[in-house]
Amino acid sequence: MVRPRTPLLSRDRIVEVATAIVDADGLDALSTRRLARELGVQAPSLYNHFATKEQIVDAIGDSIVAGVDLSMLGRDPWPEALKAWARAYRSAFRAHPNVVPFLARGPARRPASLRLADAVYGALVTAGWPPGDATRIGATMRFFVAGSALGSFALGFVDDPDLYARDYPHLRDAHRLAGQHAHVDDSAFELGLEALVDGLERRFERL
Repeated sequence: MVRPRTPLLSRDRIVEVATAIVDADGLDALSTRRLARELGVQAPSLYNHFATKEQIVDAIGDSIVAGVDLSMLGRDPWPEALKAWARAYRSAFRAHPNVVPFLARGPARRPASLRLADAVYGALVTAGWPPGDATRIGATMRFFVAGSALGSFALGFVDDPDLYARDYPHLRDAHRLAGQHAHVDDSAFELGLEALVDGLERRFERL
């Protein structure tokens, strides 16, 4: 059997390679020319699957969101479901930090992103939240999760004890943060998530 001279393309393969480019070098590094080169094809071949670069970026975003577990929504009590979903959402974002600013803009027309929004909103309304509050909770959670995934808090501090001891005495131990960044960032997320959901539970009791 004669093999085709040009590698066979599929939407999934294009999205896979495009995601790898963005993960490595950022959204600005993605172009149809580079993507075609990485795939071993001519750029016009991509247009059989995607009309524009923007559609490719949409597909990258949607493939990431499609991996977020939504099974707890509508199944578990809403406080536990919201926390479990937020952790799954953050995990997906943290695996692809260069895409977070794009995803933080909202779902637009992306099917998986709209399914996620529908599942969160539906679970909250079904649990008894008024529609307006359910909308605001969804927005609050997205702000919180996206913000936590944009970068490391702990890695923002340099390992220079003299810098802090000399001019910023209240930060005298800040030079230790970078060495414990995973623990610091994860525990900070958990603290914020617990505080946020605890506050929502108190608000729910007053409804």
